Amino acid sequence: MGTIEESVMSDSHFGESISNGIVYDSSFKREKLIIDTDPGIDDSMTILMAFQTQEVDIIGLTTVFGNVTTEDATKNALLLCEIAGRPDVPVAEGSLGPLKGGIPRVADFVHGSDGLGNIYLPPPKAKKIEKSAAQFLVDKVSEFPGEVSILALGPLTNVALAIKRDLSFASKVKKIVVLGGAFFALGNVNPAAEANIYGDPEAADVVFTSGANITVVGINITTQVKFTDSDLNGLRESKGRHTRVLTDMCKFYKDWHVKSDGLHGIFLHDPVSFVALVRPDLFTYKKGVVRVETQGICVGHTLMDQGLKKWNTENPWTGYSPISVAWTVNIEEVIMYIKNQLMQV
Repeated sequence: MGTIEESVMSDSHFGESISNGIVYDSSFKREKLIIDTDPGIDDSMTILMAFQTQEVDIIGLTTVFGNVTTEDATKNALLLCEIAGRPDVPVAEGSLGPLKGGIPRVADFVHGSDGLGNIYLPPPKAKKIEKSAAQFLVDKVSEFPGEVSILALGPLTNVALAIKRDLSFASKVKKIVVLGGAFFALGNVNPAAEANIYGDPEAADVVFTSGANITVVGINITTQVKFTDSDLNGLRESKGRHTRVLTDMCKFYKDWHVKSDGLHGIFLHDPVSFVALVRPDLFTYKKGVVRVETQGICVGHTLMDQGLKKWNTENPWTGYSPISVAWTVNIEEVIMYIKNQLMQV
C-alpha cells in the first residue's frame, strides 16, 4: 500500500481544520500522545483508530519487540503512519530485547510472520529517526512536561529505560496507560502471566514502582471485549478508510483465536487500552501498589496490594506509590466507541 499524502486546510472563521479528511475543532486542546508499540494486528487497529481520534495528537511512535521483532515493529509502525496519511510522524526504534538480555519472545504465531496477518504490504518509504526510543521518550517528556501521555502496547522495556535514563521522567510524564497484566485472572502465556509483562518482567516492575501516574488495563478486562464474526463483517462492509486492510489482517488473528480460545471472533486488547486513555469514564478502577514477579514459575505475574489489610511488617509492596488498575468495563459502550472510530469516513 502506498503513502497517502496528507492534505491540510483551515478556516479560522469556523475554528476548524481538516487533516487527512478528518475535521478537527482547533479550539479543542488535543492530548499529546506517544504510542509505544509492537505492531501487531490489534496494535495496528489501535494506531489507525488513534490517528483519526480528535482527542489525541500523536507526536511519535516508539517500537519494541513482542508481537514481532523490534526491527519488524519499526517497519510496521512506519507503514501504519503512511496508511494513516501521517508519514511525518517520527518513529523511534527501541530495545531489541528485555532489560536483562536474552532472546525476546515473539508472538508470530498470533500475528503472522509479518506481524500484520501475513498480508505482506510493500515496505514503507519513510525511515526511522536516528534517536533511540528511550531517548525520544525522555526528550519529548522534557520538552512538554506534564503534557505528554504514553500508551504502552508492548513489553515495557523502552519506558523503563527512559525512567532509568532520566530520574525526573516519572514526575514529568502526564500519564502512562499500559496494556498488560492479568489481575486475579489467568494469563495468556501461561496461567500466571500476560504476554506483555512476561516479555520483560523486570521492566514492568521498574515502571509500576516508578511513581508515575499509571493506569493498567489487564487481560482480565480486555478479554471481555470482543468483535464477533458479524462485527468484523460489518466493519469490512463499512465506509471506514482503513477497515478493508484491518479486516484483511484480522483473518489470521481470528483463526488463531479459534484454535487457542475456541472464540469465533477476536479480543480487542490494544483498542480497549486506547479507550481507557480517551474515555476513562467507561471503566472503574482500583488503586494499589503493583509488583511483578521476576523469577520462578510465576515470572511475569502481576499482583496488586488492594490496601485491604494493614500489614504488621514491611513487605515488597511497602513504600511504593499506588497505580490505577482497570477493574470493570462498560463492554457495550467500549465496543460502540471502537466501531464508531474505525468506521469514520
